[in-house]
Amino acid sequence: MEVNRSTEWGPARTLLVLALVLLGAPLYTLYHQFLLPTPNVHPYDPTTSLPHPSESTILFYAKYLSEDIGYRTVGTRQHAQADAWWYDKVQEIGQLCRRVVEKEPGRKLECNVWRQQGSGSHRFDIMSTRLYKTYVDISNIILRISDGTEHSKSDAVLINAHLDSTLPSPGAADDALAVGVMLECARTLIETPGWEPTHAIIFLFNNAEESLQDGSHLYATQHETAPTVRAVLNLEAAGTTGPELLFQATSEQMIEAYSYVPRPYGTIFANEIFSSGILLSDTDFRQFEQYLNVTGLDMAVVGNSYMYHMRGDLVENIEPGVAQHMADNTLALLRYLSSSDSTIPSLAKGFDARPRTVFLISLHWFFVYSFATAKVMYVMLFIASLALWRIARVQKVGAGFGAVLAATAGAILTANLVAFLMKYVLKRPLSWFKAEYHPVVLYAPAVISGMLIAQIPFSGPGKPSMERPIFMALLLFQSFLAAFGQVLNIGSSAAPFLGAVGFFAAMCVDTALALRTRSSSFNGDKFSANHVHNSGGNGQPGQVRTSGQELSLWSYVIAMLIPLTAGVQMLATTLVVFVPLTGRIGRDAPAEFIIASIVSILGAFCVSFIPALAHRFGPRFLRQMLWMSILSLGLTMAFFCAQDSFDRMHQRRLFVVHKENMMTRDQHLHIAAADGAPGFDTLVHAMAEKFGVEGIPPTRVIMDAYNGDWDILYPFSTFLSPYKIDLPFDPTYMSLVPVEQQFTVTAINDSVDEIAGTRRLTLKIDHPGIIWTVIAFDAYVLQWTLDNDPPDKFARHHIREASFYGTDTWHVSMLIKYPTLAPSEGMTNASTQGLKVNFIGIQENQMWPAKKSEADGSPVMKLFQELDVWLDEMTGGSVDAALLGCVGGETVI
Repeated sequence: MEVNRSTEWGPARTLLVLALVLLGAPLYTLYHQFLLPTPNVHPYDPTTSLPHPSESTILFYAKYLSEDIGYRTVGTRQHAQADAWWYDKVQEIGQLCRRVVEKEPGRKLECNVWRQQGSGSHRFDIMSTRLYKTYVDISNIILRISDGTEHSKSDAVLINAHLDSTLPSPGAADDALAVGVMLECARTLIETPGWEPTHAIIFLFNNAEESLQDGSHLYATQHETAPTVRAVLNLEAAGTTGPELLFQATSEQMIEAYSYVPRPYGTIFANEIFSSGILLSDTDFRQFEQYLNVTGLDMAVVGNSYMYHMRGDLVENIEPGVAQHMADNTLALLRYLSSSDSTIPSLAKGFDARPRTVFLISLHWFFVYSFATAKVMYVMLFIASLALWRIARVQKVGAGFGAVLAATAGAILTANLVAFLMKYVLKRPLSWFKAEYHPVVLYAPAVISGMLIAQIPFSGPGKPSMERPIFMALLLFQSFLAAFGQVLNIGSSAAPFLGAVGFFAAMCVDTALALRTRSSSFNGDKFSANHVHNSGGNGQPGQVRTSGQELSLWSYVIAMLIPLTAGVQMLATTLVVFVPLTGRIGRDAPAEFIIASIVSILGAFCVSFIPALAHRFGPRFLRQMLWMSILSLGLTMAFFCAQDSFDRMHQRRLFVVHKENMMTRDQHLHIAAADGAPGFDTLVHAMAEKFGVEGIPPTRVIMDAYNGDWDILYPFSTFLSPYKIDLPFDPTYMSLVPVEQQFTVTAINDSVDEIAGTRRLTLKIDHPGIIWTVIAFDAYVLQWTLDNDPPDKFARHHIREASFYGTDTWHVSMLIKYPTLAPSEGMTNASTQGLKVNFIGIQENQMWPAKKSEADGSPVMKLFQELDVWLDEMTGGSVDAALLGCVGGETVI
């Protein structure tokens, strides 16, 4: 008589065996996913004496830029120092190139070095906001390596990284690391005996990315080599650990080029997430696409992005191997793209701006195939799955589909219910913030509980077992999603395809075993073929289980492998990016629900086998699993309720602006956070008590386009939740500034055409010692020097400026409708007397901690120093504050 396969192994033994796969596959995947190369200490291979990129050299460059020079904010003295020092370094590479050619007569190698400086303007739309940028005397440093012929120079690959850092960060990883990588790659190529580039390589060290991509715009629109660029490699960093991620690839040719790197790390999933605009982030790649119409690869270090744009972006926090990984991959790309085998020449004829290529990394392998191939593969898998269903003779697959859909919905709803409880009931939002894996710990029990709850209607005494129908339904469901999604040209359809491959293999094995058992039973024991087993796995009453309905344990092992590898890889990559950044997208942003949804959707894919397993041993086993998961959920929620959201290595970002109104001479502290975690309101009130006017509490401020106090960060200021603290009046401070050194906005070349109803004027902004100036005004602009397409309506306009150190004046000319719209006609900031302009800027010598080492003893810097120490003591170092001394006001012109 046949031994029923469901009773050969009881629940305990079954779960123990599957637990080995459940834990082993993800751990093995994560180990390989975040594996980094051993850093090269010396610039030459000890065995071959050939040159190779040295991580030690790269980190030396990064440390000198970020710590010896310091915060390289555009417009500061440190920014100018970095420009001069790096220009010397690039010139040294040019001299090395000439020496190498002298030592190797006949070698075709030529290096050209430029220091570009120029002015311009561009429109920079972000966050559904129209913003205009203008820049004056911004610089770039450019190195071109070619074989000296016009043919080599005519089709070039551009590689870009930026020298500057943003306001609150020394920028070791972002982006001094990539700058060092580029210089080391240039040295390695030049010193490689006999290497000659068929196609030129242009190294662009742009010096104004953090000011909203002014440097890359300057190069793309004004440099003599820009028209020769056919492809771009952009190197960035939003973190300090883990491998460099390829998150944007814009043509099949460049994806093919990426397949030559020694340690690929990128997938179509990351590519489609970034291109969707879900992540409110952008890079210089945008300028090259827009103004040069070129394709390329956008790559960045993303692990531990808690340090992104923070004080902690230091070399000591860059994981060993990170620089080596970026350098090795970059060097391989440059070697291929500059070679005679390169696809660079073909790109001059055009390219498909929406690549039809699936690419993904799985453990050691990088897979690349076209959308056309994907459609054939995915449709064939779906057809084969339908055929397998007929061969396997699985009953009640319709009910199985219901169970699968119910499990998916249950996972998502339960995880979001937990998010709701944590945020609104228990008042513990962002409790998962301190580690990228914490959301998995919090929401995984919720996902499993939701999946199990959804199975209750499908299980019960007297009902046939749903194990095999659900397994088959999972196969059909995922194979259909893959085929349907790929027909719609969704590259991420590779995910359900991979899941379906696992289930298809598992069902093939199980069907073969079932057919063999069925044949054996028919020939040996007819009773066995119709045997009904009425126990839940331990002899208790349970579901009706017909022989042949139960799955082989091998089926689970096979089906689990791909979801637990591919799924965990997708989940880990997504959380590494989303957890730190989602925790800083504003007080009112649905951060909890975004993270809960990510974990539930990808988590349900990883453990998609659970609904079938829940039915393996009957209703009692299902209920036991459910109670265990609910207990686990309760314990994890209790654990996270006891956690602080922030600590020294995972800090809350705080912005503090000391604003001096040049019209009224009032002084205020403006404080804002970019998260919804508890404790901010309490901290602000304590700050007001310590530093504000006695007896006056802080005031909550509305953040909108008319809040000029935060225009230095506009439009990113919309993420902030601001307060204003009144400061004790200091009558001596403003009187120390001579009139000729004050921040002014005036009109020149001003004329009115009353017949045409227009006014033509040039706004002149003088800002001695003040950087990152912004003006905002309401007007109906007909023409201006910023672009050829001003809004065709009366609107609020913001213009942000960036200038090189020592440049203190900029202009914008315009033709506007006259007279200005009256306030009663819709714009509360308009003036019938003239053009009302709000203006603000940052005092170059009053930024903390950027100017900590050269504090001038001014009242503002003394306040910042005291406030910084107080914040550290009050929060235990869990707050990273950017303290900015600003001046501004309002004038009617």
